[in-house]
Amino acid sequence: MAVRRSKPSLYVSVDIEADGPIPGPYSLLSLGAAVAGVQGDDGFVPAVPERQTFYRELRPISEEFVPEALAVSGLDRERLCREGLDPALALTQFTRWVREVSADAGAQPVMCGYPASYDWTFLYWYLIRFTGDSPFGHSGCLDMKTLYATKAGVPLRAVAKRAMPAELLPRRRHTHHALDDAVEQAELFANLMEWPGPGSQPR
Repeated sequence: MAVRRSKPSLYVSVDIEADGPIPGPYSLLSLGAAVAGVQGDDGFVPAVPERQTFYRELRPISEEFVPEALAVSGLDRERLCREGLDPALALTQFTRWVREVSADAGAQPVMCGYPASYDWTFLYWYLIRFTGDSPFGHSGCLDMKTLYATKAGVPLRAVAKRAMPAELLPRRRHTHHALDDAVEQAELFANLMEWPGPGSQPR
């Protein structure tokens, strides 16, 4: 009897910058994404994360914002009110990009983030609100903190980059620019996917 092969997953590292804790009252200001790799029945193949990327800055959807959240990204909210893309256009372009890179890979897209919870909350809400659909479906999301906790055998709340083995950490910098951080996270994701777990030898 032939073994049925599953469709591969294309992992897309996503990072967003926002001006508050939840979408709706607050706004998604920038969206960055980078293809991190493909996983099929034969294993995981990492991508060069700078090769396939997406970045947009969006117009805010409300007048509310948390100054401390805005300060993290360093984005100029007044400029985005004038020059940011309409969210419907930005999310439509993002959906098209995700579907194109997924079709090229012959794979189903999965969003991954570190941590995924905050970025997924904004991303999914914006996708449904402004396009009516999500290229990831309602659950195509993988959290890198959970992936590490599972492989390392540690409680999720104990996970922090500073506690990870040095060989897992990205060489790229975390800058709080959405595209930079999506690329950096893609490197971390590839390292995690290829890591056999505690006690392994550095690559």
